[in-house]
Amino acid sequence: MVGKLVWLVISAVAAGSLAVVAGVANPAEKVNALWLVTAAACFYLVAYRFYGAFLAAKVLSLDPRLITPARRLADGMDYHPTNRWVLFGHHFAAIAGAGPLIGPMLAAQFGYLPGFLWLLIGAVLVGAVHDMVILAASVRRNGRSLARIAKDEIGPVGGLAASLAILFILIVALAGLGLAVVNSLAKSPWGTFTIFLTIPIALFMGLYLYRIRPGRVGEVSAIGFVLLLAAVFSGHYIPGSPLEPFFSLGKGGLTLAMAAYGLIASILPVWMLLCPRDYLSTYMKIGTVILLAFGVVFMAPTIQMPAMTRFVAGGGPIIPGKLFPFMFITIACGAVSGFHSLISSGTTPKMIMSEREIPMIGYGAMLAEGFVSVMALVAATILIPGDYFAINTKLSFDAIAALGFPVERVRELSAMVGTDVAGRPGGAVSLAVGMASILSSLPGMKGLMPYWYNFALMFEALFILTTVDTGTRVARFLLQELGSRAFPRLGQQNWLHGIIITSFLVVAAWSYLIWSGNVSTIWPMFGVSNQLLAAIALGIGTTILIKSGKARYAWTTVLPMAFMYATTFTAAWKLTGSFLGKAAAAATAAEAFTLRMNAGLVVLMAILAVVTLLDMLLKWHGYLTERRPITTSEVMEFEEPA
Repeated sequence: MVGKLVWLVISAVAAGSLAVVAGVANPAEKVNALWLVTAAACFYLVAYRFYGAFLAAKVLSLDPRLITPARRLADGMDYHPTNRWVLFGHHFAAIAGAGPLIGPMLAAQFGYLPGFLWLLIGAVLVGAVHDMVILAASVRRNGRSLARIAKDEIGPVGGLAASLAILFILIVALAGLGLAVVNSLAKSPWGTFTIFLTIPIALFMGLYLYRIRPGRVGEVSAIGFVLLLAAVFSGHYIPGSPLEPFFSLGKGGLTLAMAAYGLIASILPVWMLLCPRDYLSTYMKIGTVILLAFGVVFMAPTIQMPAMTRFVAGGGPIIPGKLFPFMFITIACGAVSGFHSLISSGTTPKMIMSEREIPMIGYGAMLAEGFVSVMALVAATILIPGDYFAINTKLSFDAIAALGFPVERVRELSAMVGTDVAGRPGGAVSLAVGMASILSSLPGMKGLMPYWYNFALMFEALFILTTVDTGTRVARFLLQELGSRAFPRLGQQNWLHGIIITSFLVVAAWSYLIWSGNVSTIWPMFGVSNQLLAAIALGIGTTILIKSGKARYAWTTVLPMAFMYATTFTAAWKLTGSFLGKAAAAATAAEAFTLRMNAGLVVLMAILAVVTLLDMLLKWHGYLTERRPITTSEVMEFEEPA
């Protein structure tokens, strides 16, 4: 009875807070950011408790007696039973990349309300469902990749189309994420030095946890936390020191350094570098988000951005397109991300110890990412709108004022953080300014805004880089599976030469896109490709539900899938036209080639997605009418009763 009363109160607080945020209550007053934070926290808690439990019990029928691949196929390389808190840290770090930070920052041009509602509804009904369903499916199929699951469950035609689409989409997504790291760390020796130190720290943690003091999670967590703090604070002394030239890198140097790290992280055993570094990064990610939440509570800032701006109809200075479909592809990860399906069918299912941990890791980590996105949206919308546009565009102050948003404090903000922040598009700088404004409002932090600004830039890069390393490893899995069709030995996960070759090919592909592109070309491609992958993954999840006799619950994946296909096909059509138009007016032949190549990649991904969708629809009809026999690739082995 007490428990029901508690959940009733939390639900009432969520409803009341949403009413204030949406302008139903006190519509004439400006909204305080506290209402957004409260509404999101309560809404996500209720969703996890009830909708997450419904998915676990009814839709997926999770069984803790099932022996997971991590235990049954343990090899010390990719399959490795991992403590659930360490695995949650790895999974959250791997899925929480650029999208939950940069997407809401850019989409704030439409106003605070559209993005906020999409972060709530999308995360609960689309993104978390997507992640949890694919994770459960992979755990029950020996930790196989999404591409292999598509081949086994849909068939050779749809499976091949899905595999090729997933590979292309993953390469583009890694390029988009990597570019965000480059933009955050360019000429930032403090941040680059700190992130460099996380690599030897992670190697030490991996050896400590699995070789020196096996299973001592508490000890290694405490040691890692202290070393991470030391890395953050010591980075402050790098600018102006003899080490500065080694860590003050431009776009080319950062791209090469990131490529080298991605290659090494993809080849080494997962327990040695990848998992401990992701776990280490999660300390900073979650700790900083909690600190931001405390800052919002203490500062109680007013949201300066209108609920909706005139740019919902298009013509915005940051995103030229209309609210639909572009907001839904700009906020790529905070609400739903196809990239998550690759992690949920890549590293995580090979390390999870029990099916009872799937809701916490699959559903819970997505909601945690949604909350991160809400904090990013708050950081964007507490800025005066004219200042927000002055930072995120290269328009003159007069041109911004002509749009109805006069610039007021951007010069003051530049002086406070110690660098000129005007005309720095891409979202990273405005996010750092917003975060620094919140964090410097905490007691005793008033004079530390320049430090918080540099810390925020480093935080963004750390947030994103953990997605790049895991994504590279997942792409390596996929390329090995595809290559094994022509060269069977390539599919052997313990063949070192194959691991090195496929890792190098993956790294070379996304590095080239970063080297030749910029945020205006790569980020829209990332948004479209990422959400298109989510649509494909939801379709594969629907296929699995139908084949497992859960057709009555298929609405949980079909409805989100339909929306994502409609959104991404519309965006792909508009983006292709935009790329071809820019190519026709390009100043150089090289620029025109890059833009036409980008347009071709978008068209190719869309065609492969259409082929996959048509094949899935055909198979669904056969299964539901009982004209097609149902086979499954599930591997179910249960523990013997004691």
